[in-house]
Amino acid sequence: MTAEIAAAYDRVLQTGGAFVASLQETGSTSGRHAPWDQSGSLAVFDSLLNGSGVDRRGLLSAGAALSVSASSWTRALEARPAGGKPEPLPSGPALVIHVDDRLSHLRHLDDELGSGEVFQLARSELSLIVKLIKSGRYDGPTRVRLHSMAAEAARQVAWAAFDQGRPGIAQRFFEASLRASAEASDPVSGAYTLSFAAIQCYSTPGQAGRAVALLETAREQVKGKATPLMHAMLAARAARALSMTGARKESTRQLDLARAALDRGRHDDDPKVLYWVGYGEIEMIAGSAALQLGDPAEAVRRFEAAMRASYPGDDEYPRSHAIYLARGAEAHLAMGDLDAALASARHAARCLGSVDSARSATELKGLREKLAAHTAHAAVREFLKGG
Repeated sequence: MTAEIAAAYDRVLQTGGAFVASLQETGSTSGRHAPWDQSGSLAVFDSLLNGSGVDRRGLLSAGAALSVSASSWTRALEARPAGGKPEPLPSGPALVIHVDDRLSHLRHLDDELGSGEVFQLARSELSLIVKLIKSGRYDGPTRVRLHSMAAEAARQVAWAAFDQGRPGIAQRFFEASLRASAEASDPVSGAYTLSFAAIQCYSTPGQAGRAVALLETAREQVKGKATPLMHAMLAARAARALSMTGARKESTRQLDLARAALDRGRHDDDPKVLYWVGYGEIEMIAGSAALQLGDPAEAVRRFEAAMRASYPGDDEYPRSHAIYLARGAEAHLAMGDLDAALASARHAARCLGSVDSARSATELKGLREKLAAHTAHAAVREFLKGG
Protein backbone atom coordinates (compact mmCIF):
# COMPACT_ATOMS: atom_id res chain seq x y z
CA MET A 1 0.00 0.00 0.00
CA THR A 2 1.59 3.23 -1.16
CA ALA A 3 0.52 6.78 -0.36
CA GLU A 4 -0.70 7.15 -3.96
CA ILE A 5 -2.88 4.03 -3.74
CA ALA A 6 -4.27 5.12 -0.36
CA ALA A 7 -5.15 8.53 -1.78
CA ALA A 8 -6.84 6.91 -4.77
CA TYR A 9 -8.97 4.71 -2.49
CA ASP A 10 -9.98 7.76 -0.46
CA ARG A 11 -10.90 9.67 -3.61
CA VAL A 12 -12.92 6.90 -5.28
CA LEU A 13 -14.62 5.60 -2.12
CA GLN A 14 -15.07 9.08 -0.65
CA THR A 15 -13.77 7.99 2.74
CA GLY A 16 -12.65 11.39 3.91
CA GLY A 17 -8.98 10.43 4.06
CA ALA A 18 -9.41 7.19 6.04
CA PHE A 19 -6.89 5.20 3.97
CA VAL A 20 -4.21 7.90 4.03
CA ALA A 21 -4.68 8.33 7.77
CA SER A 22 -4.39 4.58 8.31
CA LEU A 23 -1.19 4.44 6.26
CA GLN A 24 0.30 7.19 8.39
CA GLU A 25 -0.45 5.45 11.68
CA THR A 26 2.43 4.59 13.95
CA GLY A 27 2.67 2.02 16.71
CA SER A 28 -0.56 0.13 16.09
CA THR A 29 0.45 -0.85 12.56
CA SER A 30 4.19 -1.30 13.08
CA GLY A 31 3.88 -4.94 12.04
CA ARG A 32 2.40 -4.09 8.64
CA HIS A 33 5.52 -5.11 6.71
CA ALA A 34 6.68 -7.91 9.01
CA PRO A 35 7.36 -11.13 7.12
CA TRP A 36 4.94 -14.01 7.54
CA ASP A 37 7.39 -16.25 9.36
CA GLN A 38 7.95 -17.03 13.03
CA SER A 39 10.18 -14.06 13.76
CA GLY A 40 7.88 -11.64 11.95
CA SER A 41 4.78 -13.03 13.59
CA LEU A 42 6.30 -12.90 17.07
CA ALA A 43 7.30 -9.30 16.40
CA VAL A 44 3.69 -8.52 15.50
CA PHE A 45 2.46 -10.17 18.70
CA ASP A 46 4.98 -8.18 20.75
CA SER A 47 3.79 -4.98 19.11
CA LEU A 48 0.14 -5.79 19.81
CA LEU A 49 0.66 -6.91 23.40
CA ASN A 50 3.02 -4.12 24.40
CA GLY A 51 1.92 -1.28 22.17
CA SER A 52 -0.90 1.21 22.03
CA GLY A 53 -4.47 0.08 22.53
CA VAL A 54 -5.84 3.03 20.57
CA ASP A 55 -8.34 1.97 17.90
CA ARG A 56 -7.29 4.17 14.99
CA ARG A 57 -8.81 2.29 12.09
CA GLY A 58 -12.36 2.75 10.94
CA LEU A 59 -14.59 -0.02 9.64
CA LEU A 60 -13.78 0.58 5.99
CA SER A 61 -9.99 0.57 6.30
CA ALA A 62 -10.16 -2.36 8.73
CA GLY A 63 -12.09 -4.37 6.14
CA ALA A 64 -9.55 -3.58 3.44
CA ALA A 65 -6.73 -4.66 5.75
CA LEU A 66 -8.53 -7.95 6.50
CA SER A 67 -8.59 -8.76 2.79
CA VAL A 68 -4.86 -8.12 2.53
CA SER A 69 -4.26 -10.33 5.59
CA ALA A 70 -6.30 -13.17 4.07
CA SER A 71 -4.22 -13.05 0.90
CA SER A 72 -0.98 -13.06 2.90
CA TRP A 73 -2.27 -15.99 4.97
CA THR A 74 -3.00 -18.00 1.84
CA ARG A 75 0.50 -17.38 0.46
CA ALA A 76 2.09 -18.25 3.82
CA LEU A 77 0.20 -21.55 4.02
CA GLU A 78 1.11 -22.48 0.47
CA ALA A 79 4.79 -21.81 1.21
CA ARG A 80 4.78 -24.28 4.12
CA PRO A 81 4.46 -28.06 4.23
CA ALA A 82 0.83 -29.12 4.51
CA GLY A 83 -0.09 -29.51 8.15
CA GLY A 84 -3.83 -30.18 8.07
CA LYS A 85 -5.25 -30.46 11.57
CA PRO A 86 -2.91 -30.13 14.58
CA GLU A 87 -2.11 -33.32 16.42
CA PRO A 88 -3.81 -33.95 19.80
CA LEU A 89 -2.06 -32.14 22.60
CA PRO A 90 0.66 -34.33 24.17
CA SER A 91 0.05 -35.43 27.73
CA GLY A 92 3.41 -34.18 29.02
CA PRO A 93 3.33 -30.36 29.24
CA ALA A 94 0.64 -29.82 31.87
CA LEU A 95 0.96 -26.04 31.67
CA VAL A 96 0.17 -26.05 27.97
CA ILE A 97 -2.86 -28.28 28.51
CA HIS A 98 -4.05 -26.00 31.30
CA VAL A 99 -3.83 -22.90 29.09
CA ASP A 100 -5.71 -24.71 26.32
CA ASP A 101 -8.46 -25.58 28.82
CA ARG A 102 -8.70 -21.93 29.88
CA LEU A 103 -9.22 -20.89 26.26
CA SER A 104 -12.17 -23.28 26.16
CA HIS A 105 -13.63 -21.70 29.29
CA LEU A 106 -13.23 -18.23 27.78
CA ARG A 107 -15.29 -19.25 24.74
CA HIS A 108 -18.19 -20.18 27.00
CA LEU A 109 -17.72 -17.03 29.10
CA ASP A 110 -18.08 -14.99 25.91
CA ASP A 111 -21.25 -16.91 25.01
CA GLU A 112 -22.92 -16.30 28.35
CA LEU A 113 -21.61 -12.94 29.58
CA GLY A 114 -20.43 -11.18 26.44
CA SER A 115 -17.10 -9.77 25.44
CA GLY A 116 -16.46 -7.15 28.12
CA GLU A 117 -14.29 -9.35 30.35
CA VAL A 118 -13.09 -11.67 27.61
CA PHE A 119 -11.01 -9.03 25.85
CA GLN A 120 -8.50 -8.64 28.68
CA LEU A 121 -8.63 -12.28 29.77
CA ALA A 122 -7.93 -13.61 26.27
CA ARG A 123 -5.21 -11.00 25.83
CA SER A 124 -3.52 -12.28 28.97
CA GLU A 125 -3.72 -15.88 27.74
CA LEU A 126 -2.24 -14.81 24.41
CA SER A 127 0.62 -13.07 26.19
CA LEU A 128 1.40 -16.25 28.14
CA ILE A 129 1.26 -18.41 25.01
CA VAL A 130 3.68 -16.09 23.21
CA LYS A 131 6.06 -16.28 26.17
CA LEU A 132 5.91 -20.08 26.07
CA ILE A 133 6.71 -20.06 22.35
CA LYS A 134 9.64 -17.68 22.86
CA SER A 135 10.98 -19.62 25.86
CA GLY A 136 12.33 -22.41 23.67
CA ARG A 137 11.11 -25.00 26.17
CA TYR A 138 8.89 -26.75 23.66
CA ASP A 139 9.48 -28.12 20.20
CA GLY A 140 7.87 -30.57 17.80
CA PRO A 141 4.10 -31.13 18.10
CA THR A 142 3.85 -29.07 21.29
CA ARG A 143 5.35 -26.01 19.63
CA VAL A 144 2.99 -26.43 16.68
CA ARG A 145 0.07 -26.69 19.09
CA LEU A 146 1.20 -23.51 20.87
CA HIS A 147 1.00 -21.61 17.59
CA SER A 148 -2.51 -22.99 17.01
CA MET A 149 -3.44 -21.92 20.53
CA ALA A 150 -2.03 -18.45 19.82
CA ALA A 151 -4.27 -18.33 16.75
CA GLU A 152 -7.32 -19.10 18.88
CA ALA A 153 -6.39 -16.69 21.67
CA ALA A 154 -5.81 -13.87 19.18
CA ARG A 155 -9.14 -14.69 17.50
CA GLN A 156 -10.87 -14.39 20.87
CA VAL A 157 -9.27 -10.99 21.48
CA ALA A 158 -10.24 -9.86 17.98
CA TRP A 159 -13.84 -11.03 18.33
CA ALA A 160 -14.19 -9.41 21.74
CA ALA A 161 -12.82 -6.15 20.34
CA PHE A 162 -15.30 -6.22 17.44
CA ASP A 163 -18.18 -7.08 19.77
CA GLN A 164 -17.24 -4.02 21.83
CA GLY A 165 -17.21 -1.75 18.78
CA ARG A 166 -13.43 -1.55 18.22
CA PRO A 167 -12.95 -2.66 14.60
CA GLY A 168 -9.36 -1.48 14.17
CA ILE A 169 -8.08 -3.44 17.14
CA ALA A 170 -10.15 -6.42 16.01
CA GLN A 171 -8.54 -6.33 12.57
CA ARG A 172 -5.02 -6.27 14.04
CA PHE A 173 -5.67 -9.32 16.22
CA PHE A 174 -7.47 -11.14 13.40
CA GLU A 175 -4.29 -10.74 11.35
CA ALA A 176 -2.15 -11.96 14.26
CA SER A 177 -4.39 -15.01 14.52
CA LEU A 178 -3.91 -15.77 10.83
CA ARG A 179 -0.15 -15.43 11.23
CA ALA A 180 -0.11 -17.96 14.07
CA SER A 181 -2.32 -20.31 12.05
CA ALA A 182 0.11 -20.16 9.13
CA GLU A 183 3.07 -20.75 11.44
CA ALA A 184 1.36 -23.91 12.71
CA SER A 185 0.48 -24.96 9.13
CA ASP A 186 -3.05 -25.16 10.53
CA PRO A 187 -5.54 -23.91 7.91
CA VAL A 188 -8.54 -24.96 10.03
CA SER A 189 -7.78 -22.49 12.82
CA GLY A 190 -7.17 -19.75 10.27
CA ALA A 191 -10.40 -20.53 8.46
CA TYR A 192 -12.23 -20.28 11.78
CA THR A 193 -10.67 -16.85 12.30
CA LEU A 194 -11.71 -15.72 8.83
CA SER A 195 -15.29 -16.79 9.56
CA PHE A 196 -15.40 -14.23 12.38
CA ALA A 197 -13.54 -11.58 10.41
CA ALA A 198 -16.24 -12.04 7.77
CA ILE A 199 -18.88 -11.05 10.33
CA GLN A 200 -17.01 -7.80 10.92
CA CYS A 201 -17.02 -7.18 7.17
CA TYR A 202 -20.65 -8.03 6.43
CA SER A 203 -21.72 -5.97 9.45
CA THR A 204 -20.14 -2.95 7.75
CA PRO A 205 -22.20 -1.18 5.06
CA GLY A 206 -20.81 -1.90 1.61
CA GLN A 207 -18.40 -4.61 2.80
CA ALA A 208 -20.52 -7.76 2.41
CA GLY A 209 -18.77 -8.71 -0.82
CA ARG A 210 -15.48 -8.63 1.05
CA ALA A 211 -16.97 -11.02 3.62
CA VAL A 212 -17.99 -13.43 0.86
CA ALA A 213 -14.42 -13.38 -0.46
CA LEU A 214 -12.94 -14.03 2.99
CA LEU A 215 -15.19 -17.05 3.45
CA GLU A 216 -14.33 -18.37 0.01
CA THR A 217 -10.65 -18.12 0.93
CA ALA A 218 -11.32 -20.02 4.14
CA ARG A 219 -13.24 -22.77 2.37
CA GLU A 220 -10.60 -23.17 -0.30
CA GLN A 221 -7.86 -23.63 2.29
CA VAL A 222 -9.71 -26.31 4.29
CA LYS A 223 -10.93 -28.28 1.29
CA GLY A 224 -10.16 -31.92 2.04
CA LYS A 225 -8.79 -30.99 5.48
CA ALA A 226 -11.88 -30.21 7.57
CA THR A 227 -14.83 -32.19 8.89
CA PRO A 228 -18.44 -31.71 7.69
CA LEU A 229 -19.16 -29.62 10.79
CA MET A 230 -16.57 -27.05 9.74
CA HIS A 231 -17.95 -26.96 6.21
CA ALA A 232 -21.48 -26.50 7.63
CA MET A 233 -20.37 -23.48 9.63
CA LEU A 234 -18.54 -21.88 6.72
CA ALA A 235 -21.48 -22.45 4.36
CA ALA A 236 -23.91 -20.90 6.84
CA ARG A 237 -21.69 -17.85 7.32
CA ALA A 238 -21.38 -17.56 3.53
CA ALA A 239 -25.18 -17.66 3.25
CA ARG A 240 -25.48 -14.80 5.71
CA ALA A 241 -22.85 -12.75 3.91
CA LEU A 242 -24.53 -13.41 0.56
CA SER A 243 -27.88 -12.29 1.96
CA MET A 244 -26.28 -8.92 2.67
CA THR A 245 -25.44 -8.64 -1.04
CA GLY A 246 -28.98 -9.54 -2.11
CA ALA A 247 -27.93 -12.88 -3.66
CA ARG A 248 -31.07 -14.78 -2.65
CA LYS A 249 -30.58 -17.94 -4.74
CA GLU A 250 -26.95 -18.46 -3.77
CA SER A 251 -27.68 -17.72 -0.12
CA THR A 252 -30.38 -20.39 -0.14
CA ARG A 253 -28.01 -22.84 -1.82
CA GLN A 254 -25.37 -22.29 0.83
CA LEU A 255 -27.91 -22.92 3.59
CA ASP A 256 -28.85 -26.20 1.90
CA LEU A 257 -25.16 -27.13 1.82
CA ALA A 258 -24.87 -26.31 5.53
CA ARG A 259 -27.83 -28.53 6.42
CA ALA A 260 -26.53 -31.35 4.25
CA ALA A 261 -23.14 -31.15 5.95
CA LEU A 262 -24.80 -31.30 9.37
CA ASP A 263 -26.74 -34.37 8.23
CA ARG A 264 -23.41 -36.17 7.93
CA GLY A 265 -23.14 -36.05 11.71
CA ARG A 266 -20.43 -35.13 14.15
CA HIS A 267 -16.99 -36.67 14.00
CA ASP A 268 -14.39 -37.43 16.65
CA ASP A 269 -11.95 -35.05 15.01
CA ASP A 270 -14.32 -32.07 14.86
CA PRO A 271 -12.55 -28.92 16.11
CA LYS A 272 -13.68 -28.36 19.68
CA VAL A 273 -14.28 -24.67 18.90
CA LEU A 274 -17.34 -25.73 16.88
CA TYR A 275 -19.38 -26.92 19.87
CA TRP A 276 -21.99 -24.25 19.08
CA VAL A 277 -22.69 -25.37 15.50
CA GLY A 278 -25.95 -27.29 15.15
CA TYR A 279 -29.32 -27.23 13.42
CA GLY A 280 -30.62 -24.53 15.76
CA GLU A 281 -27.76 -22.15 14.95
CA ILE A 282 -28.04 -22.81 11.20
CA GLU A 283 -31.76 -22.02 11.26
CA MET A 284 -31.14 -18.83 13.24
CA ILE A 285 -28.70 -17.77 10.53
CA ALA A 286 -31.29 -18.76 7.90
CA GLY A 287 -33.85 -16.55 9.63
CA SER A 288 -31.44 -13.63 9.68
CA ALA A 289 -30.70 -14.13 5.98
CA ALA A 290 -34.41 -14.26 5.08
CA LEU A 291 -35.10 -11.07 7.00
CA GLN A 292 -32.23 -9.33 5.23
CA LEU A 293 -33.61 -10.49 1.88
CA GLY A 294 -37.02 -8.98 2.62
CA ASP A 295 -38.96 -12.15 3.46
CA PRO A 296 -40.15 -11.73 7.06
CA ALA A 297 -42.56 -14.68 6.87
CA GLU A 298 -39.72 -17.04 5.95
CA ALA A 299 -37.60 -15.43 8.67
CA VAL A 300 -40.23 -16.26 11.29
CA ARG A 301 -40.47 -19.83 10.00
CA ARG A 302 -36.70 -20.26 10.24
CA PHE A 303 -36.51 -18.75 13.74
CA GLU A 304 -39.31 -21.07 14.87
CA ALA A 305 -37.52 -24.04 13.27
CA ALA A 306 -34.42 -23.11 15.28
CA MET A 307 -36.37 -23.29 18.52
CA ARG A 308 -37.85 -26.66 17.53
CA ALA A 309 -34.26 -27.83 17.08
CA SER A 310 -33.77 -27.14 20.81
CA TYR A 311 -31.60 -24.06 20.37
CA PRO A 312 -30.29 -23.44 23.94
CA GLY A 313 -30.13 -19.68 23.55
CA ASP A 314 -31.43 -18.56 26.93
CA ASP A 315 -29.06 -20.73 28.94
CA GLU A 316 -25.94 -21.10 26.82
CA TYR A 317 -25.91 -18.33 24.21
CA PRO A 318 -27.85 -15.34 25.57
CA ARG A 319 -25.68 -12.81 23.70
CA SER A 320 -26.41 -14.37 20.30
CA HIS A 321 -29.99 -15.19 21.26
CA ALA A 322 -30.69 -11.53 22.03
CA ILE A 323 -29.63 -10.67 18.47
CA TYR A 324 -31.77 -13.39 16.92
CA LEU A 325 -34.77 -12.47 19.07
CA ALA A 326 -34.46 -8.83 18.04
CA ARG A 327 -34.44 -9.92 14.41
CA GLY A 328 -37.45 -12.16 15.05
CA ALA A 329 -39.25 -9.19 16.55
CA GLU A 330 -38.41 -7.14 13.48
CA ALA A 331 -39.83 -9.88 11.26
CA HIS A 332 -43.08 -9.99 13.25
CA LEU A 333 -43.28 -6.21 13.10
CA ALA A 334 -42.87 -6.27 9.30
CA MET A 335 -45.79 -8.72 9.14
CA GLY A 336 -47.96 -6.45 11.29
CA ASP A 337 -47.99 -8.74 14.34
CA LEU A 338 -47.24 -6.21 17.04
CA ASP A 339 -47.99 -8.54 19.95
CA ALA A 340 -45.51 -11.16 18.72
CA ALA A 341 -42.93 -8.45 18.03
CA LEU A 342 -43.23 -7.14 21.58
CA ALA A 343 -42.98 -10.63 23.06
CA SER A 344 -39.73 -11.25 21.18
CA ALA A 345 -38.43 -7.78 22.05
CA ARG A 346 -39.05 -8.35 25.76
CA HIS A 347 -37.34 -11.74 25.54
CA ALA A 348 -34.34 -10.14 23.82
CA ALA A 349 -34.10 -7.49 26.52
CA ARG A 350 -34.11 -10.20 29.23
CA CYS A 351 -31.30 -12.07 27.47
CA LEU A 352 -29.28 -8.90 27.18
CA GLY A 353 -29.76 -8.00 30.82
CA SER A 354 -26.64 -9.86 32.00
CA VAL A 355 -24.60 -9.57 28.78
CA ASP A 356 -21.87 -7.04 27.98
CA SER A 357 -22.04 -6.72 24.19
CA ALA A 358 -22.12 -3.47 22.24
CA ARG A 359 -23.12 -5.43 19.13
CA SER A 360 -26.18 -6.98 20.79
CA ALA A 361 -27.13 -3.68 22.38
CA THR A 362 -26.98 -1.99 18.97
CA GLU A 363 -29.28 -4.64 17.51
CA LEU A 364 -31.84 -4.05 20.26
CA LYS A 365 -31.50 -0.28 19.88
CA GLY A 366 -32.36 -0.62 16.19
CA LEU A 367 -35.46 -2.63 17.07
CA ARG A 368 -36.55 -0.01 19.59
CA GLU A 369 -36.24 2.66 16.91
CA LYS A 370 -38.56 0.65 14.65
CA LEU A 371 -41.04 0.15 17.50
CA ALA A 372 -41.04 3.89 18.17
CA ALA A 373 -43.36 4.32 15.17
CA HIS A 374 -46.04 2.39 17.10
CA THR A 375 -46.21 4.41 20.33
CA ALA A 376 -49.98 4.75 19.92
CA HIS A 377 -50.08 1.28 21.51
CA ALA A 378 -49.78 1.30 25.28
CA ALA A 379 -47.73 -1.91 25.36
CA VAL A 380 -45.16 -0.39 23.02
CA ARG A 381 -44.93 2.74 25.15
CA GLU A 382 -44.42 0.59 28.22
CA PHE A 383 -41.64 -1.41 26.58
CA LEU A 384 -39.84 1.68 25.30
CA LYS A 385 -40.14 3.36 28.66
CA GLY A 386 -38.43 0.39 30.24
CA GLY A 387 -35.07 1.54 28.84
